[in-house]
Amino acid sequence: MRLHRPYISYIFVCLWLLSSPLCISSAWAKDFVVVIDPGHGGHDPGAIGKISKEKNINLNVALKLGNMIKKNCNDVKVIYTRDKDIFIPLARRAEIANNAKADLFISIHTNALANNRVAKGASTWTLGLAKSDANLAVAQRENSVILYESDYKTRYAGFNPNSAESYIIFEFMQDKYMEQSVHLASLVQKQFRHTCKRVDRGVHQAGFLVLKASAMPSILVELGFISTPEEERYLNTEEGTGTLAKGIYHAFLTYKQEQEIRLTGASRTIVPDVEEENPKNTASTTSPKEEKPRSAPNRTDLAAQTKPKRPITVENSTNDGEITFKIQILTSSKPLVKNDKRLKGLTNIDYYKEGGMYKYTYGASSDYNKVLRTKRSITEKFKDAFIVAFRNGEKIDVNTAITEFKKKRNK
Repeated sequence: MRLHRPYISYIFVCLWLLSSPLCISSAWAKDFVVVIDPGHGGHDPGAIGKISKEKNINLNVALKLGNMIKKNCNDVKVIYTRDKDIFIPLARRAEIANNAKADLFISIHTNALANNRVAKGASTWTLGLAKSDANLAVAQRENSVILYESDYKTRYAGFNPNSAESYIIFEFMQDKYMEQSVHLASLVQKQFRHTCKRVDRGVHQAGFLVLKASAMPSILVELGFISTPEEERYLNTEEGTGTLAKGIYHAFLTYKQEQEIRLTGASRTIVPDVEEENPKNTASTTSPKEEKPRSAPNRTDLAAQTKPKRPITVENSTNDGEITFKIQILTSSKPLVKNDKRLKGLTNIDYYKEGGMYKYTYGASSDYNKVLRTKRSITEKFKDAFIVAFRNGEKIDVNTAITEFKKKRNK
């Protein structure tokens, strides 16, 4: 078939448009979609403090975060699962993010402890199997939202948020967004230390239904403890909610910039510089130093950061006043990745830092006897392994911890 000259010219014009910078710019112009999920709402108050309810704190921080993104990021589309005091079923929250084809899902919550126990600090969570009883308790509390739904047994296939057996489904779950989620969670915790000057309770994994159903990198933030009077007061101030929102916002910018550089080799996202980390985590509410914009690094500069790795999740904090026992298996001067040969095939490893060293642990539980049995099962691989104990993120004397455990068991 013979083509006419005008038709040939038309084909060349189309090909030129597809390969031109204009086409690249249109790809850049595609909105980055972030879904912000203020936990609880309506007839579900969440955790209740002496002067406030969790649902209101979550919404306050979520709206501040969304407004910061809208004001400064023209290429980002912000979607809220709720922007007022209404109840949204857990499955519907994930559905909103999936329908929007979101690039990120950020669920905002406030922590709490029962029986007048006191704890401080912020933590960020990703989907996974809870590595300790304390982590499981956090997931159970957040998942209990489904009990407010009349058809929860049908909608969630018989899942019982209060039964530990129900969480077995998370043991074999492969989340293809895990690396990105853990990385974003780590960036959030870094900002909580640097920008917010909050106690850092680390990055954790547990079986959250809202994250399980989200088909994109997803995190769940616990802003602080509404059950601790000092923290509750902070979480109900403009300074407190504004600073926490700013911390999450800065982490979002860093994540977005890195993703753009990884995908296109460049980024228009500007990440403000923040104050360097203090040697000690504090609960100070002082304002961060003046910020200076930092231009986006090039692809080469971020090569090491964007190279796919499977980092070991930091689990250096417990989430209540209970003692958590762990088996310390090895020590390293540098951080290890999940497939490091020195781990000898063990999974669900976490670590804590002490004296500038990374100390790797396995088999966290509040049941000393369970940890002792686990230690015996790995003796062939780790002959020098020993049990350590933590309370509220602080290492404590293991003999004292064992004595306390036995006293509770004998009551």
